[in-house]
Amino acid sequence: MRRALLVAAWLLTDLLVFTACYVAAYFVRVGFILSTDFPFGRFLAATLIVAPFWLAMLVGTRCFALLRSQRSPRTLAYVVFAGVGGASLFALVYYFLFGAFFSRGLLALALVLSIACTWAWHLAFGFLSRQLMRSEPATYPTLIVGATREAAQLIKALQEKKNPLKPVAVLDGKGAKDAAIEGVPILGKLNKLEEVLATHKITHLIQCSDLEQSLNLLSACRKRGIAYVLLPSVLGIVERDEKVEVLEGRQVTVVRPRAPFAAWFFQ
Repeated sequence: MRRALLVAAWLLTDLLVFTACYVAAYFVRVGFILSTDFPFGRFLAATLIVAPFWLAMLVGTRCFALLRSQRSPRTLAYVVFAGVGGASLFALVYYFLFGAFFSRGLLALALVLSIACTWAWHLAFGFLSRQLMRSEPATYPTLIVGATREAAQLIKALQEKKNPLKPVAVLDGKGAKDAAIEGVPILGKLNKLEEVLATHKITHLIQCSDLEQSLNLLSACRKRGIAYVLLPSVLGIVERDEKVEVLEGRQVTVVRPRAPFAAWFFQ
């Protein structure tokens, strides 16, 4: 329920931000008057028609994925893409509805405001949503398999960056002497897997070791509808330059040799 409410609130507030940016651009360029040459009612009607399509562009780029970092350059690129698309669509809608053009300066201002304000709001909402999702009970309680150095580094990173995936328990195939890793309790060996999954209502399982248990872990996750995540280090990939790509419709992990920057666009 918390996830659904957060997404609904996010979508609604984004619509409000987009509309407010265009309305603000109108009054900045036209002045705080009701112009007869460029009626506000027509401008607002076109804005309200375009807003859902602008939002659909953002939805299509998965900008509203709760597990995505809103601070990433890719998310900013998507916001810019949607902003340009929204401004272009607004110009077309206004022309075809009312058969007239309007100030290019106003459209440019609306574009800049919509991009800047949407980006700022996504940063703020991303921060707020992470705080809410990590509060008890956690939205994404996560089980870590493997009491290893990689597991400790991962848990520390998730906690420091307030990631929605909140580690609540650790299991280790061979057992561990320590009682906890970075404050997360080690509850025993993998013979307690089913019990831990049920008791803590796990939504994500991250495997950090015990490669031979992969099929058993994946099977348990599929049976309970849990997301299964495998660290590349379990497969011996430790350089962190691997990427997941699609090869003829199949997901593959790729580690490419170093190449000039320009080659990236043609690989």
